[in-house]
Amino acid sequence: MRKYEALLLLSPELAAENRQEIIENLQGVLERQQATMLTVDEWGMRELAYPVEKKTRGHYTRLEFAAPAPAIAEFERIVRITDGIMKFITVKLADKFVPEGA
Repeated sequence: MRKYEALLLLSPELAAENRQEIIENLQGVLERQQATMLTVDEWGMRELAYPVEKKTRGHYTRLEFAAPAPAIAEFERIVRITDGIMKFITVKLADKFVPEGA
């Protein structure tokens, strides 16, 4: 397993419960791929450096997780087709992930 970080830019028009539903759905996708969620960090609403989809604000959420490499393709496929996610980036943080207590 490798350690990854995904930064999601969600539409500012989404209600809080809709944002939470999207994040829970993505967590479910990762869990079905034998991934382990480490942290979900809500950065909140921020001004954007440039307009994205004609919007100047967006809600940022950072997900940190450990997953096998093939799981990333499925995760990104789901992110691309999910309404409400304007942009995203997934970054590999470490080649090896050892859970605490292992």
